[in-house]
Amino acid sequence: MQKPVTGGRAAPLLALLFAAPVPAAPLETVVVTGSRAAQPASELAASIRVVGNEELELVRAVHISEALARVPGAWISRGNGQEHLTAIRSPVFTGPGSCGAFYLAQDGLRLRPAGVCNVNELSEVDSEQAARIEVLRGPGNAVHGGNAQHGVINVISALPPDARDAGLSLTGGPNDYVRSLGSYGDTGPYGGWRLSLNATHDGGYKHHSGYDLQKLDYRHDAEWSGVRLQSLLSLGQLDQQTAGFVIGEDAYKDSSRQKENPNPEAFRDNRTARWYGRFTLDAGPGELSITPFYRYQDMRFLQHFLLGEPLEENGFKSTGWQSEWRVALDDSLELMTGLDGEWTTSFLQETQRDPVPGNTVLPAGKHYDYEVEGMNGAVFAQLAWTPLAATRVDAGLRLEHQRYDYDNRMLAGATREDGTPCGRTGAPVPCRYSRPADREDDFTEPAFNLGLVQDIGGGQELVLNYAHGFRPPQTAELYRLQAGQSVADIDSEQVDSIEAGWRGARETLGWQLGAYYMEKRNVIFQDAERRNVDDARSNHRGLEYSVDWRFAEAWALAADGTYAWHRYDGNAPLQGLPPGAGIDGNDMDTAPRAMASVRLRWTPRERITAELEWQHMGRYYLEPTESFDYEGHDLLHLRFSQQLTRHFSWAARVTNLTDEQYADRADYAFGDYRYFIGEPRSLFVDIGWQL
Repeated sequence: MQKPVTGGRAAPLLALLFAAPVPAAPLETVVVTGSRAAQPASELAASIRVVGNEELELVRAVHISEALARVPGAWISRGNGQEHLTAIRSPVFTGPGSCGAFYLAQDGLRLRPAGVCNVNELSEVDSEQAARIEVLRGPGNAVHGGNAQHGVINVISALPPDARDAGLSLTGGPNDYVRSLGSYGDTGPYGGWRLSLNATHDGGYKHHSGYDLQKLDYRHDAEWSGVRLQSLLSLGQLDQQTAGFVIGEDAYKDSSRQKENPNPEAFRDNRTARWYGRFTLDAGPGELSITPFYRYQDMRFLQHFLLGEPLEENGFKSTGWQSEWRVALDDSLELMTGLDGEWTTSFLQETQRDPVPGNTVLPAGKHYDYEVEGMNGAVFAQLAWTPLAATRVDAGLRLEHQRYDYDNRMLAGATREDGTPCGRTGAPVPCRYSRPADREDDFTEPAFNLGLVQDIGGGQELVLNYAHGFRPPQTAELYRLQAGQSVADIDSEQVDSIEAGWRGARETLGWQLGAYYMEKRNVIFQDAERRNVDDARSNHRGLEYSVDWRFAEAWALAADGTYAWHRYDGNAPLQGLPPGAGIDGNDMDTAPRAMASVRLRWTPRERITAELEWQHMGRYYLEPTESFDYEGHDLLHLRFSQQLTRHFSWAARVTNLTDEQYADRADYAFGDYRYFIGEPRSLFVDIGWQL
């Protein structure tokens, strides 16, 4: 059993390690909670799946989507290279604010500041060498606040070792894929530390689609004079050629087009740095924790998916703190309260090198150049009440304030860079890109949750949970306007969620079953006139399951899956829809009803493990009118690992064992089908050394 990882700033994280080849006992697992301290998982009213270290070691994911495919209700759509889009109890969101519905974090600290998310930010965290990945489905609790509408993905960094330890692994695969993972750590008079390094090269399956990736994590844990310290420095660099989608109905089934890349000129260069130091000490009758942090990011990428292929440059610097004070008010009541704050300076520039032939509203030159000073502050409280030995109630409230001070460094309006209108001579028209004048925006929102855990005996529990979440508009939704829109009068998205579950554990069987219903209001979207508005609604309901059954001494069967309905609630005039199109009640695009992962694991001896995994992706629609769809797919993956000696191991895995032709993601836009083609059967081999 993996040792619990403490000190993270996560919501209640239920460690249901469903794929473990040992008798299941999920309700006895000690986990990091919403109070940011270790506690029994049986106390938590939440839908959580933890992909533990043993699973991560077996999967050895080339892309984080491979590991999170085991999470019910979650779909990390890969796209190309290290790119991805996220879905948790939701469709795959696209557009400027598509990443804002999820709280993506390392050790509880959000990877990006509020208002400045990026759809590919999970590539910035060293999930490859993590202690575990915790995924909360549905709105987070009072600890999280904004951006946790649909879920939380929290990557927990590896603990420093108890004694000197070192490890090295080398992975080889198709298309010149090479990955080196190394770690070294020790414990001494000044605490324990671990250095983790990741260097990856991938030549890319498609033409001109490779990438080089480097990551470094340095974690240090210590205790001096009653003060406990946990700190982490994380650095990352990604240089990627970005392959575009392939166009045409069923294009992914055409073998001659499998390696087609219509955008060999596209690229993405990204640099990131994060640091935090968490100081914990006894403070009167309670415990006080303060976590100062710093973030930095700088990125350049060619927007090959837009006409004119403009170059975007963006980045930010962010500093702040997280804090909490925990105290037991009596034997049955515990309070956790805190104050969080951060300040961010972000920028965005967009420049188009050449004019678009035949298009007069997409001029060459600079489209946007702005800076935003952001401030986020929050106060929160979380109560845990145990009125009876078998009953626990959790209640939390958070009040969060987000402020943006926007500075437009160009001429305001929908003009060329020099202020002249677009259009042909004698027929001036607004340019596509519109820049609002300098302004300030403020958003103040509450988040709250109420949960009940009832022990019904026999290792079983019933769970009820209600949560209200929100997300303020992202800076790109407020200040990166089009079609002559001078002001984006939009407010925060709102979500209400209720869920019920039944979970339990017997000697060789563990399970979690649940149902949920979510309603979203003020959903931000781009309408048929390319204006950013917020009057859409949607509802989301589903059934989820996680089961682990050790049916023989050497055999275990695990399954995680969902069946869900994600639907439009009303007839929002979405961009690309025909006039008067009725979509009320339609399934949302890129929202499969059924997803599943089923795994058969064989452990004939302690040092040998084999796993066969079936992944199912159900049919889904490609646009809101339900006129076009993707039929779905089924994939098989085979994995094997063996510890040869005390110091040496090897592993092999075959992805897409049956060489299925499939799309990682599909949609329909601008009158045609678009596919990100999935990779064919691939063999990866690993060799490892451990001190």
